[in-house]
Amino acid sequence: MKKTNGKLGDLIEEYERIRRIIDEADQMIEKALPEIPCSDLIRSVGASVPATAAILAFGGDLRKLSHGKQLLRKAGLNLAERSSGKYKGQIKLTKRGNSLLRKHLYFTVFHLLSFNGAFQAMHVHNTEVKRMTKMQSMMKLIGKLARILVAMTREGQAFSPDKAQPSLAA
Repeated sequence: MKKTNGKLGDLIEEYERIRRIIDEADQMIEKALPEIPCSDLIRSVGASVPATAAILAFGGDLRKLSHGKQLLRKAGLNLAERSSGKYKGQIKLTKRGNSLLRKHLYFTVFHLLSFNGAFQAMHVHNTEVKRMTKMQSMMKLIGKLARILVAMTREGQAFSPDKAQPSLAA
């Protein structure tokens, strides 16, 4: 016979079970990630282990891309005009790409704004000097991150804050 807090106990057990599954998956990803080429370069930016795995899984081999715009196109973050006979065309994101890649690029930039000084400085510059909204700045930084990741993997160099923001370094 169950007590009145049986449902709460069941929910807590279910939460702990799911938490163990997530921890095991994170450990498996952490063990497999060093075997993947360029994963250490992506981690040098400050991306988390799951985000690095997702970017590599959904973006493919970044060394084969010639420009960061190709990674943005895979994520569906390229701009296109939307119009019909009833309204004038507006330029919006296409969203014709991998939504999970788009999500992980967004959350990686969100994480970098907390811990990476170069990205913080670029965000402040975008919002205060260029008078962008915070979301416009985030989208611009996602494009910047894509270009940085592709350039780093093609050249085989780790992240350098000086190269990331040359106009702000002086």
